[in-house]
Amino acid sequence: MQLEFIGAAGEVTGSCHLVTVGDRRLLLDCGLVQGDPRDLQRNAEPFDFDPAQIDAVVLSHAHIDHSGRLPFLVKSGFRGRVYTHRASRDLCRIMLRDSAYLNEKETEWENRKRERKGLGLIEPLYTMQDVRQTMSRFKSIEYDVSKKIMPGVTLRLLDAGHILGSSIVELWLEENGVHRKLVFSGDLGAVDRPILHDPSRIEDADLVLMESTYGNRLHRSPEQTREEVVAIVEQARKARGNIIIPAFAVGRTQHLLYAFARYFDDWRLDRWQIFLDSPMAIEATEVYARHADLYDAESRALWRQNKQRPLLPNLHLTRTANQSMRLNAIHSGAIIIAGSGMCTGGRIKHHLKHNIWRKDCHVVIVGYQARGTTGRMLVDGANRIRLWGETYIVRAQIHTVGGLSAHADQDGLVDWYGNFRNRPPLALVHGEPDAVDVLAGRIRSELGTGVIKSRPGLKLDLLGL
Repeated sequence: MQLEFIGAAGEVTGSCHLVTVGDRRLLLDCGLVQGDPRDLQRNAEPFDFDPAQIDAVVLSHAHIDHSGRLPFLVKSGFRGRVYTHRASRDLCRIMLRDSAYLNEKETEWENRKRERKGLGLIEPLYTMQDVRQTMSRFKSIEYDVSKKIMPGVTLRLLDAGHILGSSIVELWLEENGVHRKLVFSGDLGAVDRPILHDPSRIEDADLVLMESTYGNRLHRSPEQTREEVVAIVEQARKARGNIIIPAFAVGRTQHLLYAFARYFDDWRLDRWQIFLDSPMAIEATEVYARHADLYDAESRALWRQNKQRPLLPNLHLTRTANQSMRLNAIHSGAIIIAGSGMCTGGRIKHHLKHNIWRKDCHVVIVGYQARGTTGRMLVDGANRIRLWGETYIVRAQIHTVGGLSAHADQDGLVDWYGNFRNRPPLALVHGEPDAVDVLAGRIRSELGTGVIKSRPGLKLDLLGL
């Protein structure tokens, strides 16, 4: 009985962990690596295991750094089931299709250049057909339902409060009469955040894998965050500029729209025109609407109100490229929400091109930015950024609003792990080294727990726990 760390070990993206029980093997997540071009190239490298020998995948949630390599796994020979929550299945259908489209288009552009140079052609990481085959392998299960998914492995999903359908994974493992319980946090949401329930609490385990994205940071309180947003909106109004918000299509966008509706009057949003400029985010928002039974009580009430009248009367959904391009002519009074969330592709790059050099523009960062991405450069104070080979000076004001993050901060992570009464061994994943170091130090000092810092290829003997 063994656990091996494959991805999101010593870094945030590319979540993937291999569990072996007897002659059975399953993966926890199978995500894309994100970051600079060298990081992206790693996605096309062969897996560190034989995909045909993997019996199942348990997917914690739909975000692409957790799900985005699944079609490549299927393309490489995987024929097992992918177990996840029904909402995650529906979101993956959108996100994986979009990822395949981008793969196909980028490969098409690259092959045109290679043909002109007399070079051999390349193939996309995966295609729409690969995604269709992948989706046929999905098997959805509900929260709080135990299911035996193979001999020696029983699974239960609990609400992680991160995005719709996000799950904490409980695995009961049995080999030769020896039993172990493994808990994988997935990505944990913050407490008292809109739409979703707080992360579920668990009291016992033999080993815990916990994310550590914000292991070295504390978010502002909801009250402080609301004050921060009010100040940004008022600054932008006085400057007569636009507000540009790079947002992940799934999770961040829906939380932003909820916050805009909830505080529409307090934030004086009637003075603005709000544009959701992301076809994928629009589709994802429709999925959120279909799964309103997963909302917390306050959000369900707001959703019922939405059926009577629009929550945001000044919200415009820009689905087509032409509609998006027309936003380039707007120099004042627009709040534009667009992907990608790390500013590495999609329509946000066009909006940065037309706004980043304007002193009256405000760019609001509301999610994690991986190293090597344009979003991370802006957060780190870059004076210039490059878009499509051209350099643009950064004159816009850059705001990082951590309180709008979908991830638990350091206090939230320590509190969630502290609920385990038996203080099981803890392995930290999904975090940059400095975040892991700070979080591990605090947990050791406050809770007296042994902490394992994951790294690719590290194997843990679960029978020896």
